[in-house]
Order: sequence, then structure tokens, then C-alpha cells
Amino acid sequence: MSVFKLLPIIISVIFLAESCRTLSKIDRTGIEDSMIRAMDWQEAHPIYAKGPADWTNGAYYTGVVRAHQSTKNKKFLDALLKMGIRNNWQPWERFFHADDLAICYSYIYLKSLGLHEVNLRPTETIINDHLNRPYPWKTGIADGDQKILWWWCDALFMTPPVITAYAKLNNDQTYLDQMHHYFQQTDSLLFDKDEKLFARDLRFVWRGNESDIKEKNGRKIFWSRGNGWVMGGLALILENMPVNYSHRKYYEDLFKTMADRIKNIQPNDGMWRTSLLSPESYMHGEVSGTGFFTFALAWGINNGLLDQTRFKPVVLKAWDALKNCQQLNGKVGWVQSIGAEPKPADQDSWQNYGTGAFLLAGSEIMKFK
Repeated sequence: MSVFKLLPIIISVIFLAESCRTLSKIDRTGIEDSMIRAMDWQEAHPIYAKGPADWTNGAYYTGVVRAHQSTKNKKFLDALLKMGIRNNWQPWERFFHADDLAICYSYIYLKSLGLHEVNLRPTETIINDHLNRPYPWKTGIADGDQKILWWWCDALFMTPPVITAYAKLNNDQTYLDQMHHYFQQTDSLLFDKDEKLFARDLRFVWRGNESDIKEKNGRKIFWSRGNGWVMGGLALILENMPVNYSHRKYYEDLFKTMADRIKNIQPNDGMWRTSLLSPESYMHGEVSGTGFFTFALAWGINNGLLDQTRFKPVVLKAWDALKNCQQLNGKVGWVQSIGAEPKPADQDSWQNYGTGAFLLAGSEIMKFK
């Protein structure tokens, strides 16, 4: 083959190599600054749905945990410690509800650092009650969606990472086995094997009936943040799950299956829409779903589950878009409000869990080599 015929191939290889070098230049100082400004603004504007230890703060402070892990910046640690003391190390109120354990992820992290101030007894109590204490959801409520303990996909972020982190702290695999039992129930109930996405709850599971809920374009409804909860939760679970755990491959396979699907439906501007298969329903991007996806995909790259050549451009495009949603004062906008299905957002809509998703994404991108 002549050099002239090889020239286009050579140019392509050079272009690809240069692109990889450009993508690898991560502004870690800038990312850390963005995360600090986001946390400072959020700390100055506290908000929650039910109380200071509820799921919204659970998600937010999980982001603060990961920010501290990545940066070792004492500002993040101080915020976590103040929160724990302020909450008297208590979870929220309902032992049976996955949402109310989410805040415990932060307590377990602080305990793992050896901080003497941490009182983990309330966390131990609610974990054991959640897994072992009888409650109607565990056997199913006949006329409700509550057929299983974790009957909505958001639950897979709220409690399984807490249980996995607790199992690691105590070197007790029995907690992992119990978590796996309930996780599989949610997977069987809500995961759509054709679309490779999770329905938020039974309302959105198609049964082939006229009454099946559809988007205007006729497609199934898959909520961005709902699937972001699942993918972010899977990354946190795998982070603390032993590599030799008998069911680990199950979680890795699910993670990779969803990662491929999410990658393939990323919009050109980098931000996923609130309705994943009907982006025209709300044409703007949304931060909480995008933030959780970005975190999960970046975690997959950093931990060898995802090919960086395929996924790194996806992550960096998403992060560039997320940065544009942060205002100069640190506030992160374009966050869909509390809900259970796709709804719109705008540049001034914000929630603490949106800030948490932003922190999660930035903290993992900082680890890129």
C-alpha cells in the first residue's frame, strides 16, 4: 500500500491520539473549586422535604462524602461532622422506608475515619430493623404498589449502599446477602429487559394493556433521575463490595448493561432529559439525573468496568454541561423538583440532592488519569 493511501489512516490515528491527550487534561483545581462553591452555597441555603436527616440530605451529603474522599479538603469533612452532630447521628423516622436510611452513608463514612464523635448505634438499629423487623411491604400489600420492601427504583440508591458500607465496616457478609435478596426483588419487579432501564415503580411497568402509561410518542416512560438513582447506587455498592463476593458479577453485569444504554441515549449537548425515551417532552437537560449518570460512568472508567475510549468522551461532555448549570455564586440550577416521574426544570430550580449529584460527578472525574 502506498504512503498516499496510508495518509488518511495516519492522520486519523494522530487526530485520535491528540483527542485522547486533550480529554486527559483534567482541571482538578477548577473542579474542586466548583465543588466547594456548590457546597458553600448549599450549606448557606438548607432545604429538605421532611427533616434534616431525610433522603434529600442523605443524597446531598453522600456527595459531600465523595468530595472529601477525592480532595481530602477539610471543608467537606467539617460540613459532614457538623451535620452528624446537628442530627445527633440519627436517621430519619421510618425503619421500613429505604429513604430514611440514606443519611447513614455519611455516618458510616465518618466512623470509618475513626472519628470518636460518631455514634453509630442509631444506624445499627435502623439497618437491623429494616432488614429483619416485620412490615407489610415485605409480604406485599394487595391493593398497592408496595409488593416488596424496595418497591420504587430510587430505593436502590437510598439503602443498598448504606448496607454495603456497613457490611464492609463490620466485615460481615450476612448483611450483603440480605441486601442482595431485596435488590433482586426490585430488579425482577422494575427492570425492563428490552429497554435496559428501570421503571420508577409499578405504574410505569407495561403489561400489554390499553391502560399502560405511555409518553406522547408512544414509548415507555423512564425517568432520568430514577435511573440515575439506580446507576449511582450500583457504583456505591460496588465500591464497598468485596471483589470475591459471590454475587458481585450480578451487579457488575447490571451496571455495564445500563451504562451502555445510558451512553447510547445521551443527547448531543451532554445532558440527559428528564424523560429518557421521550426527550421532546422536556427539551432541556436536567442536573440530578445527569449528575448521577456522570458519576456512575466516571466511576466505571476509574474502576476498570468501562472502556475509557468509549465512555470518557461521554462523561466529559456531560461534565461540561453540568458546569454550565452552576451559577457564579455556586448554586446549581436545572434540577427537577421532588417527584416520581419526568417533569420540567429551569435554570433557577434547585434541590440539595441536585447539589449532591453535582458533587458526586465532580469527585469522580477528579480521579481521571
